[in-house]
Amino acid sequence: MMARGTAVLRSASLAGILLAIMLLPGQPPVSAKEAARSKLFAEGWIDGTLPQEPEVQVQALDRDSFVIRQSVKTNFEAPFLYLLLGREKALLVDTGAEGGRIRPVVDRLLAQWSAAHGRAAIPLVVAHSHSHGDHVAGDKAFRDRPDTTVIGLEPQDVARFFGIARWPDALASFDLGGRVLTIIPAPGHQAAAIMIYDPKLKLKILLSGDTLYPGRLYVPVNFLADNRASVDRVAAFAARHPIRAVLGAHIEMTRAPGRDYPHEAPAHPDEHLLELPAASIAGLRTGLKAALDVPDRPQVHDDFIIYPVAPRPN
Repeated sequence: MMARGTAVLRSASLAGILLAIMLLPGQPPVSAKEAARSKLFAEGWIDGTLPQEPEVQVQALDRDSFVIRQSVKTNFEAPFLYLLLGREKALLVDTGAEGGRIRPVVDRLLAQWSAAHGRAAIPLVVAHSHSHGDHVAGDKAFRDRPDTTVIGLEPQDVARFFGIARWPDALASFDLGGRVLTIIPAPGHQAAAIMIYDPKLKLKILLSGDTLYPGRLYVPVNFLADNRASVDRVAAFAARHPIRAVLGAHIEMTRAPGRDYPHEAPAHPDEHLLELPAASIAGLRTGLKAALDVPDRPQVHDDFIIYPVAPRPN
């Protein structure tokens, strides 16, 4: 486990993108070479390769959009979380894995954003890309937070909150106040999975959870049909909407095409970029058309691995 030094939140402007990153005092920038390859992020992500790193790192896509990474030194899953703000409310997507301390970071970001906008606070909605433990472990820290709604973990909870009348076939809109997101049901990896499209000018980001990211895309063989239908639905949506980048919930791939890290790796040297191109949706869709009904026979692509696993209850 890493040392628990006090993290410092810094802000800077780079080519119109605000950077906010949690660093220990005196710690050098992370993966500067990797940052040079990214069109979205000015810094590389904490990857467990330094002797010490902060428990959480934050980078901003713009002044209203923050990406949060939990350190691999706190949990091997090292998930990514997303905080999006509009005029009327904020949306937090996922609360992290066991070992993380996400609420203090979110509280700080919301307080700073509110102060910059001349207001005391802003209501917060806590949603989930899906309901696996490494994405909901921090929920309990938000349940007693003032003016905060934590959405339930079952498909019916998600459908009810967002007003999805025909789960999983219908889409829904969710307005943060001048920022209307599209909620896309995506069961397959897990029954309550969703994707979120943000059409905001200059962003046009698709948040894809564990359905698509640079890593092992686990698909229970009993939910292959659900997964295929979900990716078909997302591909149809992508054909009608511009997507600058797909941002998932993990990085498990190296920069070498088709090469991942060992399961529960304690560090991620030479890590793949977080963002994937919109074309990766079509690549996933094509890959899912193959026979995948035998567990533990992965299908390897350059930027992700489709990994069928034994049947699961949900």
